[in-house]
Amino acid sequence: MDELDTDRDGRRALLALVRRYGDGYRVHLTLGIALTVFTVAVSQVMPYILGVAIDALFTGTQQYSIRFLPDAWIPAERTGQFWFTLGLIVVLSTAALVFGTTADYLWGNFAQHMQHEVRVDAYEAAQERELAFYDDTQTGEVMSVLNNDVNKLENFFTQIVSMGIRVLVMTAGISAFMLWIHPQLASVALLVLPVLFGVTRLFERRVSPKYEEKRSRVGKLNGRLENNVGGIQTIKSYNTENEERDRVQDSSADYRDIAWSAFLERVGLIGSISGLTSLGYAVTFLVGGYWLLFQPPLFFTAPLSVGTLVTFLLYSNRFQFPMYQFAGVLDGYQNARAAAARVVTLLEGDSDIRDAPDADDLAVPEGRVEYDDVTFSYDGADEPALTDVSFEAEPGSFVGLVGPTGAGKSTTMKLLPRLYEVTEGAVRIDGQDVSDVTLRSLRNRVGYVSQEPYLFTGTVVENIAYGKEASHEEVVAAAKSAGAHEFVTELDDGYETEVGERGVKLSGGQKQRVALARALLKDPEILVLDEATSHVDNETEAVIQERLVDLTADRTTFAIAHRLSTIRDADTILVFDDGEIVERGSHEELLAADGLYANLWRVQVGDVEELPDSFLDRAQRRMQAET
Repeated sequence: MDELDTDRDGRRALLALVRRYGDGYRVHLTLGIALTVFTVAVSQVMPYILGVAIDALFTGTQQYSIRFLPDAWIPAERTGQFWFTLGLIVVLSTAALVFGTTADYLWGNFAQHMQHEVRVDAYEAAQERELAFYDDTQTGEVMSVLNNDVNKLENFFTQIVSMGIRVLVMTAGISAFMLWIHPQLASVALLVLPVLFGVTRLFERRVSPKYEEKRSRVGKLNGRLENNVGGIQTIKSYNTENEERDRVQDSSADYRDIAWSAFLERVGLIGSISGLTSLGYAVTFLVGGYWLLFQPPLFFTAPLSVGTLVTFLLYSNRFQFPMYQFAGVLDGYQNARAAAARVVTLLEGDSDIRDAPDADDLAVPEGRVEYDDVTFSYDGADEPALTDVSFEAEPGSFVGLVGPTGAGKSTTMKLLPRLYEVTEGAVRIDGQDVSDVTLRSLRNRVGYVSQEPYLFTGTVVENIAYGKEASHEEVVAAAKSAGAHEFVTELDDGYETEVGERGVKLSGGQKQRVALARALLKDPEILVLDEATSHVDNETEAVIQERLVDLTADRTTFAIAHRLSTIRDADTILVFDDGEIVERGSHEELLAADGLYANLWRVQVGDVEELPDSFLDRAQRRMQAET
């Protein structure tokens, strides 16, 4: 999915998501930040209180006094001071617990709602992308963005952000308390901080591109898995389980290698942090212990108490926790940056097919369709798929499109409901350019039944009534018109039968008839049948054709067919070859012209001996080119 593997600045992407989805949760975010800061700050007061208690109650070297706390509040007796200290610790611990839990609730509430809103918006953005986007993008990669990347963002805002705030506040708070209590000893204990920040900055630069590649490779792996699970019947039929396992193994190995590389970087960071914080703890103990036992070392002059040294050792030990968490914060941040870049790319990706600013709803008083010098090229293609295609279909007429595989028949019809956008020329319905009307009104009035119809997981009745509120009687009537009622009533649960994923429980012909019933229930003014009866047997096709005579009498109908009997009675038959219309006319007129259509008809009826050598040679070359 090249469009989503961008160099977009992940930091900006994260900020863009916060701005876009955070406005409605400003109170949650503000309170969450404030309570997180307060929780961490309160927690850092307790080592200071413990140091004061040691000096006042156990060593007797100092008077019991806590800065910013009135002396009148402190009991005069030692026993009272002991219980007062215990009470302070209990109160502060309880406050930290209550406020910390509340902060977690606020962060979680914001993250869950944001995850939901981002996923829905990302799905809507993916849904609005033109078909050309999916021609170049695997479904599994889009699913990776909608699931994995969005979940990474939820984890980031649930845990990583609050953890990051704790790390910053703890680091700043511990440093401030140390400097406040004993500036000279603090200058020793805090020597390790600049080195720690330098190491983490180096880690960030090294690991950032690896996480971007990791998100890309997991998307490709998901694409491979989705592709193989969807094609499991073909894999089993051709005994290619070992080959497909190797392909999955290769994709998984690619992901494993980059994930392992990123993991090793994280392990290296954790090891460096652990070593540096342990070194800082040891140096603090060495200098402080020497200070107490002998004299102030080096150029230090200030007195040092046992309680102060214990407080500093507690603070130095506490440095390990935020530094360990800092490694997790950086790890989660890099993951979130890469995920945010892919999500924002999908959210902000523009579809080439969208409503014009002044688009009006399509009106179809008659149903006349006109293609005016239409040329179309797929993105990245060297040659156009269609060149100067022009024809006009009269209201209520039945138009057949035939030609060799890849001649441009389906592409021509997909331009009518704007599944693709014309490159040059225009497609009009009753004089209205389809690019000037709203997509919703256009597609409401054009019914499209493809050769490989998609059925959703659910019942037969749900699939026929898809996209329209209809009574059971209307569903049954549409099924009868499509030749589906007979087989549906023979199913175990009739119209309530579950069709399975993608209609796997139905045959190809049954799926086509359900899809045809779906289109007929929609009752569009214009109907496109793209090989819509290719999977049905001759008897069923005859029934459908007979019923289509009545169904197409008051609507303009286009039928793409390789089985020429399907369009034999069409008012006009358009013969395509290499993206151009090379013949047009009725069945009899085209047979009389003895051109491409006549040769295709000979193939259809088995009159191969009458085919010219030039036709056979060309067919052979086409087959070789396709292989």
